[in-house]
Amino acid sequence: MVSGTGPAPNQADTVAFWRGLWSEPVNHSEGPWTEVVASQCAGITPMDPVIITPDDVAEAVRRAPNWKSPGLDGLHHYWLKGFMMCHSVLARQFQEALNQTSLQSLFTTGITHLVPKDQGTTDTSKYRPITCLPTIYKTLTSNNAPRRWNQGTTPH
Repeated sequence: MVSGTGPAPNQADTVAFWRGLWSEPVNHSEGPWTEVVASQCAGITPMDPVIITPDDVAEAVRRAPNWKSPGLDGLHHYWLKGFMMCHSVLARQFQEALNQTSLQSLFTTGITHLVPKDQGTTDTSKYRPITCLPTIYKTLTSNNAPRRWNQGTTPH
């Protein structure tokens, strides 16, 4: 989706431009710095396991803005604030998700909008991709962040 005012770029050109970037195979080699970082991190005490409670979900939802752009779930925090009975179910589902080795794509798949860098441009390369992640993912990560910060790590 293209956001902004003025003429939109040609759809075929836009698809070709971004497909050219996204379809490139990842071809990089890690430098020796990764070994330095790994050795520096070897002595770090692992974080305590995270347990998410319904109160944690309620707090995360309370702090969230009501009408931020949702992702594919189409859900605004406004509704989660009103349906408090969902908090215990979400806490259980979040806990199950954290206990897995990776998150399901429903948490991490977003909607990307192309926002023009310059007003009135139709040059596809002059658009910036902005991805709206699902509200459920925002709530999950909002739940986990305060605990990490309290355990001595700093937010970036």
